[in-house]
Amino acid sequence: MATATAASCEPSGEGAPGAYIRVACPEDAAGILDVYRPYVEGTAVTFECAAPSVGEMEARISRTLQRYPYLVAVKDGRVVGFTYAGPLRARAAYDWSVETTIYVASTERGTGLGRALYDALEDALRPMGVLTLYACVAFADGPDEFLTGASMRFHERQGFAKVGELRECGSKFGRWYSIAWMQKRIGTPQPDPQPIRPFAP
Repeated sequence: MATATAASCEPSGEGAPGAYIRVACPEDAAGILDVYRPYVEGTAVTFECAAPSVGEMEARISRTLQRYPYLVAVKDGRVVGFTYAGPLRARAAYDWSVETTIYVASTERGTGLGRALYDALEDALRPMGVLTLYACVAFADGPDEFLTGASMRFHERQGFAKVGELRECGSKFGRWYSIAWMQKRIGTPQPDPQPIRPFAP
């Protein structure tokens, strides 16, 4: 499975057929936005209501890479998916837990690219000493044109389990949505854990 080992926009391994996964760089911002914008503007998968600018996305990539992995999948010279980790909460006692994010272009759904990206993200997080992954997944109580439930099913296939809910906490498209917190262990908690190491591509 792909492992992110390059820091300068160079390939690091195979993702889905015809794609490879590497560490992101700020120059990927426009391509990442091409993947992300349809989710912002046409779905409730993200609670962001307006797509960020290219400059804001560049800043987000740079901030994330100061400590955590940010990976992209590239196919035919184009970004077709991305994933990254960030702090669950700012206080130091949370250091061994991260929140994960993943988005895949609509053309690549069902190809295995999402699994390859998440596997690569986990491979990057384990050497840091990260023990637990959390994903914040939006859901609706019934059929909804802006939310299909595919994200929750994907995370369940990846080994995440639902550990909590926040009911009707986000409003988008004139309706209210809830979120589920999903959790996955990738390490074993110890009484006196070693400090987390920053991501080192």
